[in-house]
Amino acid sequence: MSAQHLRRRARVTQWTFGAIVAFLISQVAWWLWFQADYIGGVTASTKAAWHDDADLANRIAAIEPTAVDELMGAHPHLRLEAGRFVVDEERLSEFVADQRSALRMFMFEGVFFVLVTLSGLLVLARSVAAARELEMRQHNFLLAVTHEFRTPISAMRLLIETLLYRDPPRERLEEYLRRMERELTRLQRSSDQVLASARLEQLAQLDEATREDLDQLVPALVNKVRGTYEARGARLTVVPAGEPLPVRLPPEAFELVLTNLLDNAVKYSPGPEKPVLVELARRGDIAALAVEDEGVGVPPKEAEKVFERFYRPGSEMTRRSQGVGLGLYLVRSIVELMGGRVACEPRQDGRRGTRFTVTLPLAPAAEAAGRRGTPVRGAAGRPA
Repeated sequence: MSAQHLRRRARVTQWTFGAIVAFLISQVAWWLWFQADYIGGVTASTKAAWHDDADLANRIAAIEPTAVDELMGAHPHLRLEAGRFVVDEERLSEFVADQRSALRMFMFEGVFFVLVTLSGLLVLARSVAAARELEMRQHNFLLAVTHEFRTPISAMRLLIETLLYRDPPRERLEEYLRRMERELTRLQRSSDQVLASARLEQLAQLDEATREDLDQLVPALVNKVRGTYEARGARLTVVPAGEPLPVRLPPEAFELVLTNLLDNAVKYSPGPEKPVLVELARRGDIAALAVEDEGVGVPPKEAEKVFERFYRPGSEMTRRSQGVGLGLYLVRSIVELMGGRVACEPRQDGRRGTRFTVTLPLAPAAEAAGRRGTPVRGAAGRPA
């Protein structure tokens, strides 16, 4: 299903909901007008009928004076005044008040009906919009996955064919091999993200959590992938906290969190040189990891959307950045499974760029004696 078809469906849905709302309001407005007109007519005809009853009673009483008591019993809305029948104004006021009360009840019911129905339509519209947005993201995801797999495969095929039919010098051969390694790394990263996302759907918690010193683990992980990102123009700077930051986490899952944050920072940093700052700090009983870039930045209205699955700004047909829209979704999902939080915010110095901050609870003091890398187990003997 093409993006144009999805947009056409969205417009049809919007027009349909607009027509339903307009029809609902017009029907309720007509019903209220009909009730007001009907009650007004009943009130006017009743007043005229009561005055006619008074005139008729006066004529009968003039002919048959003994029928006065019988006429009074038959017409409780009349009373004698100076020997003549007149409409009881108190009874008439009560009748008019009852009619107005009925009209107010109809008005309240009509407005209440409209509000309840519109609320239901609003909930339904939001559900449809959310489903449509998810469908669009899935559509973009399929396009992105196709691009992320086809591009490195095509590049490696071209390099392999070049090596098969030519005998390049050693320097060019090493360059080809390095390019093939980068394309394989890109391909593996995309497949790892898709597999990790599928695995998260079945996990309630992360297994094999161990006690690690974040102040030592993060620099080690950055040095492990430094060559890969520096080949893409990154300039990685690590600022340690200068004190132990003991946390409980699965090292492999945390490595995925850090590499996704680094990959996101490099991916959205234009220019040949891409400065990325990795900063560690302690905030009371919380360990904080910040990854800051000087890239294009994230608009405030999209600060939460970037963590949603398949979300990638723009169109897959014109986008130049790599990725399948799962990196930051995996970051948030894994961090939350570790009991932490992740936030997206502008740089603190006001310059262009984005700062992603991951906060994790520090390990309790009772675990301070535990060995680094030792699995932390719960009361049942299973990994916590």
